[in-house]
Amino acid sequence: MYACTLLLCYLTGQLLGVDGGGDCQLMVKSISGNVYQAGDVVIGGLFPVHVEAPHPEMEFKRKKVNDSCKIFNQRAYRWLQTMIFAVQEINSNPGLLPNLSLGYLAADTCLEESTTLVAAMTMVTGQDISLADTDCGSAPTVPVIIGDARSSGSIVVADTLGVFDIPMVSYFASCVCLSDSWKYPLFFRTMPSDAEEAQAMAKLLRLLGWTWVGLVSADDDFGRFGSQMLIEALRGTEVCVAYHEVIPKALFQEVAHQNITDKQWIANDAWVTLGTIAVPRNIPSLAGTIGFAVRKADIHGLGIGKSPYADVSQLRIPYNVYKAVYAIAHALHDMLACQPGKGPFLNGQCPDVRRLQPAQIHHYLRRVNFTTPLGERIYFDQNGDPPASYDIINWHVAEGTIQFVHVGHFVSYQGSSGQFHIDMDRVVWGGGNRHMVPVSVCSSPCSPGTRKAVQKGRPVCCFDCLPCAEGEVSNEIGSLECVRCPERFWSNSNHTVCVAQQVDFLSYNDSMGMILSVISVAGATLTAATSSTFLYYRHTPFVRANNSEVSFMLLLSLKLCFLCALAFIGQPAVLSCMLRHTLFGISFVTCISCLLSRTVMVLVAFRSTLPGKNLMRYVGPTQQRLGICICTLVQGLICMLWLTLAPPQPAERAIHEPKIILECAMGSVVAFSLVLGYIGLLACLCLLLAFLARKLPDNFNEAKLITFSMLIFCAVWVAFVPAYISSPGKYSVAVEIFAILASSYGLLLCIFAPKCYIILLRPEKNNKKHLMTR
Repeated sequence: MYACTLLLCYLTGQLLGVDGGGDCQLMVKSISGNVYQAGDVVIGGLFPVHVEAPHPEMEFKRKKVNDSCKIFNQRAYRWLQTMIFAVQEINSNPGLLPNLSLGYLAADTCLEESTTLVAAMTMVTGQDISLADTDCGSAPTVPVIIGDARSSGSIVVADTLGVFDIPMVSYFASCVCLSDSWKYPLFFRTMPSDAEEAQAMAKLLRLLGWTWVGLVSADDDFGRFGSQMLIEALRGTEVCVAYHEVIPKALFQEVAHQNITDKQWIANDAWVTLGTIAVPRNIPSLAGTIGFAVRKADIHGLGIGKSPYADVSQLRIPYNVYKAVYAIAHALHDMLACQPGKGPFLNGQCPDVRRLQPAQIHHYLRRVNFTTPLGERIYFDQNGDPPASYDIINWHVAEGTIQFVHVGHFVSYQGSSGQFHIDMDRVVWGGGNRHMVPVSVCSSPCSPGTRKAVQKGRPVCCFDCLPCAEGEVSNEIGSLECVRCPERFWSNSNHTVCVAQQVDFLSYNDSMGMILSVISVAGATLTAATSSTFLYYRHTPFVRANNSEVSFMLLLSLKLCFLCALAFIGQPAVLSCMLRHTLFGISFVTCISCLLSRTVMVLVAFRSTLPGKNLMRYVGPTQQRLGICICTLVQGLICMLWLTLAPPQPAERAIHEPKIILECAMGSVVAFSLVLGYIGLLACLCLLLAFLARKLPDNFNEAKLITFSMLIFCAVWVAFVPAYISSPGKYSVAVEIFAILASSYGLLLCIFAPKCYIILLRPEKNNKKHLMTR
């Protein structure tokens, strides 16, 4: 109790002075410029009806006479009149506060913190009452105050009246600092905080796609803190601040002087409806300005009369005053509805409205939730802030003057991010874009099929548009990243949609497959014709001298070599995959074994003519057949082990490619290498022996033909390896078929073309005499 009295004495004494004496007494016995109406509950009101306070008495020795405020503020007088009207309207409504009347005690704050505090202290302590005799726990004359208009005044009053638990509802204080519920638990307001306006402005920029903006603020606390809150609201969004400049108050004069007409201005509530800026000289620069204003409402019955002081219809701050009075009235209404035993206080008690404690009305103000007679929902969040509600104002030009046209509104209720309702057809835009939304971007939005890539060292709004990688798509404008297509899908050519992958393999319907099939069948047909020729002339000396049995085996294996190429064409299946490489491997080994047998026979035949040499007994028909069978059997064993342990199987390759490639997986690379390696070994051995026998007589040129055929065979398969590895998809199969056909044609033409030439075109050489000629 003692500490409470000392605090009050110190504050009032410091502000107004103390007559020498034992007790601290209030020097002011009545509030200057007050308006009073009695009622069961009297609410206080603080309004800057004047804007210049008297100079304080610095010596603190006597009262200051003629200390009235100066310079009448017509605008604030309208706010006062709105409070009076709202109280009268509530009192005339028996359904809201039945059997209870509201009164008011309004004071002129003179737009000065010290005067504001004196007026508030006088209201809550009672006039002509000595503080020494005041019980700090007793109910003050005024249990709740509407005000102050300024944030600075509200801070001073809220700090001081917190001692008495006096709640206050401001109608114009917008400082975000007052949203600190721990520091100002008794503060409420019907004016959205500056932070809410910054958030709404950030949402408007994103809504209109303006991502490259310049920020200009006034050189004062309001401008600096407001711009900082907007920058914080834009943090983490796609909107970037190109520059931030603090400009003196002569900003718009300089804008008009430099004839800057290519800008779209976005205004806050401080100047969007300010008549001193909306003057004719600023029309070329500021026409089309869009911004936020405190919500305006038609309060029917308010401002009746011809006096300019009574004209308060369709104003904005008066509506906040109106909502503040109704918030208090609804708190009192909830008190009256309290049922004894079910109240919110100790032992279920309900408050006595006629002996109201400030803490009780604070409790009910915290939970108030109602709809005004104008249809707006009002409540206070945990910080004492109302729902953010703004009108969207657009500057139109008509007959050489600027008109503030309402083109939409913004509302943000608790739990929502806020909604805009803007009639775009009514908006006139600035910057020379009268009927087209201006574009303000650092980089044009990335089209579908591309993604953003931030430019190094620049804001995130400045980016390059990079095309999506293969197999990735983006189907929205301004995508941050491309999305990989799901399995068995691939991106289209524009990278905007995923399409099902096509299954691709070397088929008979492909032009390449057709050509290779024709070449393969032609080779087999040519081999069959050669076989028929040899069969028809099998009794002639030339055919008999060429070992017709081995020749027929060679032709049969060559026919299989040509036909095995067909197994590589068509959709891979289990059987075709197993048949491909085994048929290929065995056919070529048989073919080369026959050539090897003939090479050995030729070599031995001409070496056996030397004295003491009788080698022909080792290369007779039986030995040749046995050698061919053994060489072929080795390859057969390799293929059998391959098919048993890790057989080739149909498989899909290149899942993340435009086409799914169906192919035959080798199953075992080692087995495949052994098959090719064994063929290569026999081919190299055959080439070596044929090379040693190259100088045999010209009339029997078998060794030279085998040598040449083996050179072609080896060259084809040496070139096959890198070509096969580097060929994509079905082209690798085509390369393998080409190698088979090329080597087969090389063997057929090199070995049998000269023989068919002699048999068919030079029959005179097809005799024993010619063959024996050396």
